[in-house]
Amino acid sequence: HVQLVESGGGSVQAGGSLRLSCAASGDTSRSYCMGWFRQAPGEEREGVAAIDSDGSTSFADSVKGRFTISKDDAKSTLYLQMDSLKPEDSAMYYCAADQMVRADWLRLTDVEYNYWGQGTQVTVS
Repeated sequence: HVQLVESGGGSVQAGGSLRLSCAASGDTSRSYCMGWFRQAPGEEREGVAAIDSDGSTSFADSVKGRFTISKDDAKSTLYLQMDSLKPEDSAMYYCAADQMVRADWLRLTDVEYNYWGQGTQVTVS
């Protein structure tokens, strides 16, 4: 099992930047696919970005060119660098992890992930 704790959310003006972090603890010796998801009030949770154990990445079309996902295996930490933020990026952002995402095209599918953090709020005005 792995535990995930997000941080770095906050309020920012449109065009600004934020960097989210997700610290993993527990059984971090295993290889995980890790992802960022977000959910705005009244909307379904959507995949934003994911990075697999081999470093390959996936991004939602809505964030391509603006968001970057990375990880520091030595620190067991996942990052999401968010630039050129828009009001529509406002949401609760969640970190997720799983060892067994079945295919690369499923990396942004939330049902593929068993481990979730509590979320960090991002508000863009």
